[in-house]
Amino acid sequence: MDDILKQIKIGEVSGIQFKERVLDRYDVGCELVAFSNSRGGKLVIGVKDKSGEINALSYSEVQETTNLLSDIASENVVPSILIEVDTIAVEDGSLVVATVKEGINKPYHDNKGIVWVKNGADKRKVFDNAELAEMMTGCGSFTPDEAGVKDATIHDLDADTIKTFLGNRFERVLAKKGLIGDAFNEASLDDVCTAIAKGHDCEKILRNLRFIRPDGTLTVAAMLLFGKYTQRWMPVMTAKCICFDGNSIGGNVFRDKVNDAEMEGNLLHQYNTIMNFFTRNLHHIQVGNEFNSIGKLEIPYSSLVEFTVNSLVHRSLNLKAPVRIFIFDNRVEIHSPGALPNGLTIDDIKAGTSMPRNIFLFNNAIYLLPYTGVGSGITRALSEYVNVTFFNNEKTQEFVITLWRGETNQVEYKSNQVSPKSNQVRTVSNQVGNEVDEISNQVEEGDTQLRCSDIQRIPLTKKQQDIINFCSVPRTAAEIMKRLGLSNQTKNRERYIISLVTAGYLQRTNPDNPTASNQKYKKISRQ
Repeated sequence: MDDILKQIKIGEVSGIQFKERVLDRYDVGCELVAFSNSRGGKLVIGVKDKSGEINALSYSEVQETTNLLSDIASENVVPSILIEVDTIAVEDGSLVVATVKEGINKPYHDNKGIVWVKNGADKRKVFDNAELAEMMTGCGSFTPDEAGVKDATIHDLDADTIKTFLGNRFERVLAKKGLIGDAFNEASLDDVCTAIAKGHDCEKILRNLRFIRPDGTLTVAAMLLFGKYTQRWMPVMTAKCICFDGNSIGGNVFRDKVNDAEMEGNLLHQYNTIMNFFTRNLHHIQVGNEFNSIGKLEIPYSSLVEFTVNSLVHRSLNLKAPVRIFIFDNRVEIHSPGALPNGLTIDDIKAGTSMPRNIFLFNNAIYLLPYTGVGSGITRALSEYVNVTFFNNEKTQEFVITLWRGETNQVEYKSNQVSPKSNQVRTVSNQVGNEVDEISNQVEEGDTQLRCSDIQRIPLTKKQQDIINFCSVPRTAAEIMKRLGLSNQTKNRERYIISLVTAGYLQRTNPDNPTASNQKYKKISRQ
């Protein structure tokens, strides 16, 4: 309860709301609905929501309010919910705290049929069917990967991909029948199906595996995994890949772009197309002193694999948006539709917690795409020491992975290259004269600057580093505070923003007018 008293001094946030008194049953019911449809929260009675001033309840008011809150949770929330009611002793009386847990039967609505969700410290109405479906998916009452694809038939599936899938899933069975290696490659899909189950053709196998529904329609999972032209049936189940010139998504110049026709196909085809996009647009770094080696990608290939598979398999199937992959000069962004499901947090996924959003798809895509299925993907990707930040945007329903290019991922290779490069320049300079001597001096000077910047750096917390990386694109104080989940107050700005400006990690876009209304903050390049 001490946390609540501290929060009162700061102001309302998405998980804690204030009411001076319960005067409007409907309004309070809407608050309880919004908490139930979101991550839960606490409603504190006895605090003015505009000023944070405490107006304690008397003993009789506490009894009346406790009963009234229970009635509202039962009558004004549909389906009804159970709440926990506690009191906090303060000067001149008490506060009443109603704790609402995240609902397990979403979507909840008020007694007028309106669905509410939290929107920062406020709430908003929900009208979009996709958002309602997302709530139902999170509760397990709707499984979009097992929904039907209207008018699609088995003839719309790719036989070679199905064969690959069956070969991986029934590897032991097929090995006992001698269908391995060349024998498997030469066998037809019908031969493979018969070897798996005598008398079964492809359609019967797919029915038994639940890729074909009892009414004969193909499931969404079947079309995603095996479709020849998946996007003809589900246009948004694709990926958009653009390599920009510069660091802004608003730039009108790009170096490379994957056309929609190139991306058209099932998840295996999309995965291969995305990985080809990465390998042709990211830098290859020389490893050690081996001049003729093909080198390694500046961002470890294995990490890119894990993050790409994650975006394809765990994306929301309810939201009508594609996976988006952007390469900028200083970073790579992977945007996956849908915030983290089932109450997962970023710390959870870093620790290896696995709670798949699309369980049926997840359990079957493992036989086509390179992942283990035990929740170790993110952990394994992080073990490659990539400079990565995660952003779980519940407002826009998007999960964003940002991989930072350059120094953090290349420092080991850069340190191996600076000295040989400097020596090479000096060697050339001896042959061609003073002009190249000048270039050699520039290289040596750059080497010295690199070492000095490393020495001057002070240890940063993960939160500070995240703010600095976030400000690679100029950000307002409000945007930074929102990312941190804090109110945009002076003391928070001084602690998290101004301190980094003073330390030389951030700079103002309008330094001559620090209090300008359009003031933004951006990362200071340390090259």
